[in-house]
Amino acid sequence: MHTVGDEYHGLLARHDAMRLRRSLLSPGQPERPAAAPAPEPYDGRADQRVILRGLDLVSPFDDLIAELYAELFARHPYLRSLFPESMEFQRRHLAHIFRYLVENLHDPDHVTATFTRLGRDHRKLGVRPAHYEAFEAALREALRRTAGSRWTSVMEEAWLRMLRFAVGAMVEGAEAALGEPPAWRATVVAHERRRRDLAVLRVRTGEPYPYRAGQYAAVQSPLLPQAWRYYSFACAPRPDGELEFHVRLAGPGGVSEALVERTRVGDTLRLGPASGTMTLDEDLPRDLLLVAGSTGWAPLKALLEEASARRTGPRSVHLFLGGRRFADLYDVETATGLALRRPWLRVAPLVADEPEPRAWESLAGAVLRHGDWSGHTAYLGGPPALVATAAARLTAAGIPAGHVRHDPLPATPGLALAGL
Repeated sequence: MHTVGDEYHGLLARHDAMRLRRSLLSPGQPERPAAAPAPEPYDGRADQRVILRGLDLVSPFDDLIAELYAELFARHPYLRSLFPESMEFQRRHLAHIFRYLVENLHDPDHVTATFTRLGRDHRKLGVRPAHYEAFEAALREALRRTAGSRWTSVMEEAWLRMLRFAVGAMVEGAEAALGEPPAWRATVVAHERRRRDLAVLRVRTGEPYPYRAGQYAAVQSPLLPQAWRYYSFACAPRPDGELEFHVRLAGPGGVSEALVERTRVGDTLRLGPASGTMTLDEDLPRDLLLVAGSTGWAPLKALLEEASARRTGPRSVHLFLGGRRFADLYDVETATGLALRRPWLRVAPLVADEPEPRAWESLAGAVLRHGDWSGHTAYLGGPPALVATAAARLTAAGIPAGHVRHDPLPATPGLALAGL
């Protein structure tokens, strides 16, 4: 079985090498033969209507996903090695992907952009087009088993067209990124415990790693093969190539525990490609509002570094560092130190001292009481409950939705960590 797996993955590697060679020899030229007809535009709205009519037969998605993976691994046992030992996280995020697709299928351009980025990111997992074909066959069988006698061929074909549309975008994203590594090896050069449950890690990659302040990347520890978690960069790009991550311990047995408790200087991690659109515009807005909770401070710290380094900085920046308790404000001295050197920066620590979710509602209310932010561009970082609450309150208070920026919330596939 081991020999068969080696031959299989060797074949996939040669396939990728041939695609890369063609793209280098004929840049910009499509692989489709010249005589091939252009594909028909995908009618996502029509499939969305069909899927919604039968959605109650397969949702909530827990049973569907359990059947899907049971079928997938029964047919192709070697695929189990592409997934982490615990499937709980994977199942949860696949459910998020299904929900995202069903809710957004009426907007194919948005879905295409999202899944193109996801396909680029999923190269680090060793996912190939052949795996998607196996996934489709398993999904077809799982839909039939879960839905029962009321399931129709019309519903099934709508689901499969939706999957093929998403997979097509992922394959295009993966193939467009063949010139970059699927993942980067990074050596830990510093590991500092700021609190019992929080560590600051600094790493260096062996080759250049492109990213922008405000972005994030998936990180994997060799202690948990195939388990990846997203963390924001806590610094703008630096001349020495050093990267910084702030990692909070989320619970026992996961990636965060491996990084906080069991990672040491000299250890090697793997990084996926940088993702995220919470970056500064080329023309820097004159007034910025930054709201951070917990390690949501990391991407905002990176944004402040970039703004500080620009020749023409912002007119004013108001930074609110929020937490449920004063101990949550783990890096206030860095922010206040920067404010002493940059007269355009104002820093305000906020402590709610209330249980969730009231704490985040209280913090959002405190930000609103500090001023009129309707003319500002807002950047939000932190727990999803804080980000969602602050985004809703700021939009209601007059900031245009396009000027309220944050990373994808967990219900969108921008944070899904394992391949289809």
